[in-house]
Amino acid sequence: MSRARRALPPRRTAGRPTLPIALPLALLLPLATACGAGAGEPSDGRTVTVTVGYQSKTINTVTAGTLLRSLGYFEEELADRGRADGLSYRVVWQDYATGAPITAQMTAGKIDIGSMGDFPLLINAARGKQLKEPTRLVSVTGYNLRGGLNTVVTAPGSPLRSLADLKGRKVSTSVGSAADGTLVRALRRAGVDPAKDVRKLNQQPSVGASALSSGSVDALSQFVAWPGLLAYQGKAAALYDGAELNLPTFHGVTVREEFAERRPAVLDAFLRAQHRATEHLRKQPVAAAESVAKETGLPAEVVYLYNGAQGIATFDPALRPELIAALKEDVPVLEEAGLVTDVDVDAFVDPAPLRSAVPDAAYPRTTGAKAELWLKGQRTTRTFDSPGALLKAVRGASVRAAYVPDAATGTLWFADRAVWVLDGSAWRAFVTRSAAERYVTGHPGARVVPYADAVRLAS
Repeated sequence: MSRARRALPPRRTAGRPTLPIALPLALLLPLATACGAGAGEPSDGRTVTVTVGYQSKTINTVTAGTLLRSLGYFEEELADRGRADGLSYRVVWQDYATGAPITAQMTAGKIDIGSMGDFPLLINAARGKQLKEPTRLVSVTGYNLRGGLNTVVTAPGSPLRSLADLKGRKVSTSVGSAADGTLVRALRRAGVDPAKDVRKLNQQPSVGASALSSGSVDALSQFVAWPGLLAYQGKAAALYDGAELNLPTFHGVTVREEFAERRPAVLDAFLRAQHRATEHLRKQPVAAAESVAKETGLPAEVVYLYNGAQGIATFDPALRPELIAALKEDVPVLEEAGLVTDVDVDAFVDPAPLRSAVPDAAYPRTTGAKAELWLKGQRTTRTFDSPGALLKAVRGASVRAAYVPDAATGTLWFADRAVWVLDGSAWRAFVTRSAAERYVTGHPGARVVPYADAVRLAS
């Protein structure tokens, strides 16, 4: 079959009745064929099975996974397509903890469309090329232009105060993930050799979280939503905010090239559905967070930290130039780790399907997070122009969650887990103690204040 990229058919706008959604497979099932006739092929001559790999708990992928699945938009778009071509479409959703098993399934021809982080995307591109099952990056789910989706955390009460303190320590991460990339880069900036000065354990996020709680590791470097979840549960404190790197990080959607060429209308339907899910999340962030929480078992307050109106993640399917430039900067890190040898990013990135599917889409740029308050029993939140105003509103209120942006990086964090600084009459909050202490050192008279005292003094 020719590998030339075809133009996608024009979008249809007929009604979209919902098709039954296939039950999800158990997390990290052994590799198995999605359907007897092969992924993307009619299994009975009239029904096409489409297999989508996603990461339910990696919640900045929800517009191509958890939220999209719960809304049924992809099935609706395929029902529309079925009326045009006379075929029936069945969607199988396969849930995984990381991008690695999705890549394994895709290169085996068993998953058609998958979502994963920037570092796994590059491994996906490399493995696809090596195994003669090339893939394309066709859209983005959630991103943070500074890198705030990845965080290094320690146990509460840990004596560790900075990355330099990790020398000789054990750190859990998922090798080949964006969180691992953040760890490697951040350690180097701190003058710590990630290969010699720390003992890095390659673990699944849930395993690493348990290891941190048990004390068998000293720190954990992970991606959304694990750091926020552990902080919310009082099981971790932030040691390093990935946004200090000031390098974009994101998750995106990849498709098998052969599938995209054979079933361009299905890819078109998926990207239209992702666009609709993105609009839903932007317009109804609280409802979307509640929906994702119900599907994943994560607290809605944690989901909202990342996916809310002021959240750490920005949702926009566009393959923005700054994201692609960051992807190219990631290649040497993976090459040095021996995880890839040669990745042609420009050949991997394919913006044409998204332009064809949603040609008029436009998403606003982020303008900087504001402090935000979610009261119990409310379906909307309040925003504040200053951290001090948030502190005044919190006192005496029935608070479900309060969020505040880091004064230096803009990364949103739970107000009661942030490190607060009083500088004269102005309040500032920081994700990490080291960032707060740097500020205090550079501003005579400024001091760190416990959260409860900050609420009392601000009121």
